[in-house]
Amino acid sequence: MTRSYQSLIAATLILCCQFSIAGEKAPRRAFIDGTGPGWVTLTEKDFVDVNGTEDTWQFDGAYITGSGVPIGVNRTVKEYKNFEIVYEWMHLKEAGNSGMFLWVQKDALDVLKPNQLPRSGIEIQALDHGYATRFEKQNGKKAEWFTTNGDVFAVGKSTFKPFKPTSPNGSRSFPRKNLGKGHGQWNHYYVRAINGEVRLWVNGEEVSGGSDCKPSQGYLCLEAEGSEIHFRNIRIRELP
Repeated sequence: MTRSYQSLIAATLILCCQFSIAGEKAPRRAFIDGTGPGWVTLTEKDFVDVNGTEDTWQFDGAYITGSGVPIGVNRTVKEYKNFEIVYEWMHLKEAGNSGMFLWVQKDALDVLKPNQLPRSGIEIQALDHGYATRFEKQNGKKAEWFTTNGDVFAVGKSTFKPFKPTSPNGSRSFPRKNLGKGHGQWNHYYVRAINGEVRLWVNGEEVSGGSDCKPSQGYLCLEAEGSEIHFRNIRIRELP
């Protein structure tokens, strides 16, 4: 083997190692896109308005627009127990607030009036980063009890055990990474809810969740909370 050929092999090995190292530093994220057996798309026929007006929720196939007014929710036609769901959401304005409720009980929905939210369920929060900025400006203190990157928490009479890290009072599961995108950009959420355990992936990475959710069966609800919110491609697959 000639010296020039040996040098060529050595250079090739170095180049391959560099590509391998670069690949390890920036691995591709495994997005679950809700395709395959068992997945179904939720559209207008799959939702029922609870305490809004005819203008609160607008449907265009798999694209859902919420005006945010009045504060309240719509719910799925059917109840769910074990499932996985993927969806994208985007706030149009700074400081927007919305989310999805899991396992909401019927009696908590039957009593709702306009400008009320159900006191039941597990909320998967969808909060714009500007909400924290506005909170701190209005209250003169740091926003420590919530984040804007995918908090998960129990609402009202529902209970759960949040995964760490948690909020200072221990009621919320805080995200392990800050992966949320700001208003005007789409966020991708994947939620897996099985046997009372909830896990949330934000833009391709698992960040928060909790276990021992009670109740662990009920309706799914989209939240209107004062600001325009867009959802698209909500796809769900029920699990045993």
